[in-house]
Amino acid sequence: MSEERSKISLRSGKKRRPSRPTISAPRQISNPIPQDTSLGGAPPLIPEAVPRPRLRPPPMAGGKTSDLVKQRYSTRFNNLPTDFDPSVPPIPALPSVAAHYDRREPQRPPPSRGGAAPAIDITALRDPNLVPDQYVSAVLGDATDDQIRDFEASLRKLKGRAATDLQQNLLQNRTQFIKISKEAEKLKGEMRALRNLMAELKTNTTALRAASIKSDEPATIPGGAPSGLSKRDKRSSVADRSALWNSQMQALYKNVEGSQKFLPNAVGRHVVQNAGSWVELDNATYKSRRAMQIFLLNDHLLIASRKKRKVDAPADARGPMIKLVADRCWSLLDIEVVDMPGTAESSGGRNKLADAIMIRGGGQESFIYRTEKHEGDEKKTLLLNVRKAVEELRKGLQSEMEANNKARETINYFASRDPGLLQKTELLETLSDIKDMLIEVDGKQQNLRWVEGQMDELDIDIALQKFEPAVARVEKLKSLARGLRSNAVAQDFINFKVEERSGRLAALIIRELESAHKSQAKTKERVGWLTTLGFDDRAREAFLIARTGIIRKRARQCIFQGDLHLYIWQLSFVYFTVIHNTVQTFQSCFPLPMMSACVRWAKEEVEAFNVILSRQLSSTERGGQVWTQCMDRAKEHAAKLSAVGLDFRNLVGQDVGPPSKGAVEAAGPLPVGLGLA
Repeated sequence: MSEERSKISLRSGKKRRPSRPTISAPRQISNPIPQDTSLGGAPPLIPEAVPRPRLRPPPMAGGKTSDLVKQRYSTRFNNLPTDFDPSVPPIPALPSVAAHYDRREPQRPPPSRGGAAPAIDITALRDPNLVPDQYVSAVLGDATDDQIRDFEASLRKLKGRAATDLQQNLLQNRTQFIKISKEAEKLKGEMRALRNLMAELKTNTTALRAASIKSDEPATIPGGAPSGLSKRDKRSSVADRSALWNSQMQALYKNVEGSQKFLPNAVGRHVVQNAGSWVELDNATYKSRRAMQIFLLNDHLLIASRKKRKVDAPADARGPMIKLVADRCWSLLDIEVVDMPGTAESSGGRNKLADAIMIRGGGQESFIYRTEKHEGDEKKTLLLNVRKAVEELRKGLQSEMEANNKARETINYFASRDPGLLQKTELLETLSDIKDMLIEVDGKQQNLRWVEGQMDELDIDIALQKFEPAVARVEKLKSLARGLRSNAVAQDFINFKVEERSGRLAALIIRELESAHKSQAKTKERVGWLTTLGFDDRAREAFLIARTGIIRKRARQCIFQGDLHLYIWQLSFVYFTVIHNTVQTFQSCFPLPMMSACVRWAKEEVEAFNVILSRQLSSTERGGQVWTQCMDRAKEHAAKLSAVGLDFRNLVGQDVGPPSKGAVEAAGPLPVGLGLA
């Protein structure tokens, strides 16, 4: 041991000559010095292609200088990891900060076209031969993501602006079209009036020519046959008859003041009989009220009152002292002329009603008139002529309806605006005549284009879901169609249009009713609309189906968590509360005759509750504590139905389990069916 310690000593012996190590000048190290070099390990192999500098030899052991060298070698900076591979090529020098920022700037996406998104060429987009793929490739070939997004946003804005412009142009074109249509209809009406005036002028000229020819004929020889006119000349032509009828109407307008207001000039209208003087009687006392005069036309019955002329009024000395003023006028198809039975005796012994007739109007009004000529046959003649005129009118309407069968087919196509109408040439030939058909609306003559305008307004109200004005417009059009009894084609046309839109409007209102059936005010409003449209049955079914759905939904929300009594309490509360609210709403919104349907629905829901109750109580003992509590809770909730006039307490739990024999004898016979309070 002493020998080994003497060898380890740092002091040199006398015989050993001290040698001071030479420290080289600092030099640049091309390769990092491995950390484990001092440990004496073999350095890793380096390829021969890369020259490696010679490693510095470790310092010699011993001496103060060696301690300093060890201390220098033990001080290291930037220690490398143990898995460092020195064979990797050297790391390049770090760039300067300025050069680093200069290099980071070009890494950003270079803005194209001055940094803004490519401009949209509207002219190119309007080109019908535009190829979208090529256009996008040419415009966005060098664009960045931000520029592409900006370009897409610009396209969307352009699309929205184009849609807005298109809508404005559509509304403007529709307004201009309506204005032009009105001007065209006005011009057409003026042309029609001019044509009628020309026809009247031609008729009057023909009548005057015939009268002049007749006045120029020589007088006939007494007792001989008339000479000059042949059988062909004696036949009444259509022109002569029209002239005669026209002269009759002109005389009526002249003699009866205000008659033209009730009876405007129409083709074929003429006077059948001047029934003479009549007296209007009171409906209750049969006393005379005022003097009247009756005129029977081929399609109307005119009643004129007889009034004395004023003394100071300038009048012709040869004219009558009594003037006629038109009082009432009815269409023959809207009234009924009845022969009054002679039941009331007067003081003189003659019937007051023996020579009287009753005219029943289209409404609830009735009027009694008595002729002043008791010995004449004015009454019988008037009744006979009225009967004949009505029969002729009905025959004419029937033949008109048969002749207009083809027109109805055209009306259907015209109403539905079917493009297939273009393939039917026969319908197209009659389409212009149907468009010129006139109907009377509030005292004005309107054509079917006016009806089309009303239908367009109704379509707009339905599309915007303006239910109240839409229902009012439907009711107005229905009343207009009911008033067109003499025009069956126009009546069918309006009914066809209105029924189609009524169905669509009712479907929208029913959908709103199904979604808002919880509010009593909204339900009442929607049910009122559906009742006006004639869809009250569908409203009732939709309302009850919606209430059934709400019961099922609330019942599914009741979750059984082990407590049967709590679960039955929740179910019975849901069922009977919803039934109570439904019956209460039904009573306030629907008419009373429909209440039986609501009672039947309530009974079905109680039976559905009994099925659930029977299934839940099937595993419990009948008459036990749990069974009794559940039944008591269910009947307690069922008792709230008595507030709306229903009593289903005996029906609740009726089919829950087989009852015992003693219970049946004690309880007696159970009521069957539903009870009404």
